[in-house]
Amino acid sequence: MLYSVQISVVVPLFNEVESLPELHSWIARVMNANNLSYEIIFIDDGSKDGSWDVVEALKIEDQQVRGIKFQRNYGKSAALQKGFEAVTGQVVITMDADLQDSPDEIPELYNMIVNQGFDVVSGWKKKRYDPLSKTIPTKLYNWAARKLTGIYLHDFNCGLKAYKYEVVKSIELYGDMHRYIPPLAKFAGFNKIGEKVVEHRARKFGTTKFGLNRFLNGPLDLLSVVFMGKFGKKPMHFFGAIGTLMFLIGFGITFFLIFQKLFIDQTGRLLANRTEFYIAIAAMIMGTQFFLAGFIAELIGRNSSTRNVYLIEKEI
Repeated sequence: MLYSVQISVVVPLFNEVESLPELHSWIARVMNANNLSYEIIFIDDGSKDGSWDVVEALKIEDQQVRGIKFQRNYGKSAALQKGFEAVTGQVVITMDADLQDSPDEIPELYNMIVNQGFDVVSGWKKKRYDPLSKTIPTKLYNWAARKLTGIYLHDFNCGLKAYKYEVVKSIELYGDMHRYIPPLAKFAGFNKIGEKVVEHRARKFGTTKFGLNRFLNGPLDLLSVVFMGKFGKKPMHFFGAIGTLMFLIGFGITFFLIFQKLFIDQTGRLLANRTEFYIAIAAMIMGTQFFLAGFIAELIGRNSSTRNVYLIEKEI
């Protein structure tokens, strides 16, 4: 396949007006020093601080700059998804706009993809400058992600990552799934996933976007990724199996109670007075509901087409 450039740099941003000029000049300096052709795609996720004005000015200065501005804030996953749809480079680099990721890492990340054959390379901020309120939840998420996905990365949530072009065109991001792109790539069939220790810099401008919602949503997102990876194309295999098992358990208990009533227990005790009877009825009802849930999920999955529709205000 012919690529228009060697590297596409995707930068999602939200209210990072102070950082953008320095980040752009840093990326351009690294690319030119290493004779790499590039494009920089800034995705403005509904900023209110003049970030888009800076992107427009950078476009005039550097024709390698491209920009997409959302009409409102949709979140980082939405920004990355639109960036991935727009890229044309052989290798795709994602990085945050807050200058905590170093563009100096880009050439080696590019080398690991092109010359070492990796599908995905994730940055590992081994030495961090974040507060404990952010590092402790991150460590817990990374531990859980390793156990559930079988991908042994130290830092799933590092914004600095490199991908083959084919990887970003094969996955779909929505909700808050940007934290777990390596598992999504694995479930899409890209199994050579590595990591590189990268520099983590203290925030120079603005304030962190990390909030309580990430602490609450992280585990749910992880479970969603694992479930979608294993059963996203075949939900009936999950819900149907559970439903069938529960129904058979309930039916078996009911059959045993009826058999016992007719041939063994002659005391005249009513089935309705036995706890096991209600357990059996509940198991059969829940089993039926699980089975129907799987059937409905199959129908929805085959007819969903509007999940990643976002309102674009401007594009350059």
